[in-house]
Order: sequence, then structure tokens, then C-alpha cells
Amino acid sequence: MIEGIERIVINLPATAEYVDIVRLNLYGVASKMGFSYEEIEDMKVAVSEACNNSVLYAYKQRAGMMEVTFEVLADALSITVRDEGESFEPWDKPEKRASLHDKKLSEVTVGGLGFYLMQALMDDVVVENEVGHGTKVTMLRRLQKSEEKV
Repeated sequence: MIEGIERIVINLPATAEYVDIVRLNLYGVASKMGFSYEEIEDMKVAVSEACNNSVLYAYKQRAGMMEVTFEVLADALSITVRDEGESFEPWDKPEKRASLHDKKLSEVTVGGLGFYLMQALMDDVVVENEVGHGTKVTMLRRLQKSEEKV
């Protein structure tokens, strides 16, 4: 373990019923760190989107597992959702990175909205996938120090 980092790792079935457990753990960790209610709600949406990608796409209706890691850093929370299922087309290739601003809702593909949400709600989002080895989504949210807490 790296000095100064607390790590919480949860392994659970990649089914919709278990996403709430991830959200509850996120709430506990983030509130202990001092994140605001609004920041925690944003992170819960982002982590739900990452988990839902594993639930819906990784295992193609087969049983599978997802691993969620919370890393408590001095000034940020890193959340990683990893699965060993099917990989998908990388969403962060330049040609896939088009903005939603000039599109009509009917032109937007359903599967891609989750990644835009994650990017909008978190400070950093990195997606790594490798055919045959699954997908890893790492999201970072920095802790904003308010004037009254100083």
C-alpha cells in the first residue's frame, strides 16, 4: 500500500441489485472526507454510470464480477470500477469525443451518455479497456476546501 493512501476494495456481482451497495459505500467514504452533500450526489451518479456499464455490457447476460476501489488521497477521492468482461469501443478516441452541444437528442446514442455524465460530474475520468481483459474506469474528484473549514 502506498504511504498516505487509504484503499477500500469491494468485489461484488455485476448485477443491478448491487449498485446501491457501491453508492452506500461511496457516501460513507466521501462524507467522512468532508465532501458536501451535492458533491457526493454527483459522485454517486458518476459511479452508478460506471457500474451500470459493467452490469449492462461487460458480461452479455452471463454472471460476472466487478471490483470497485475507493482510494482516499490527501485532497481527493479516486474511484475505480473494473470488470473482466467484454470490452467496448474506446469512447475517448478523438473521433469519438464529439460534443453533444450541436446534436439533437434523437441523434445521441443511449450507451454514450454515461461517459459524458461521468466527465461532467468528476474532475478526471480515464477509461482503459483491452479486448479479453475487461474495462477499468478511474474517476477522481478533488476535495474543495471551503473558507469556513480552514
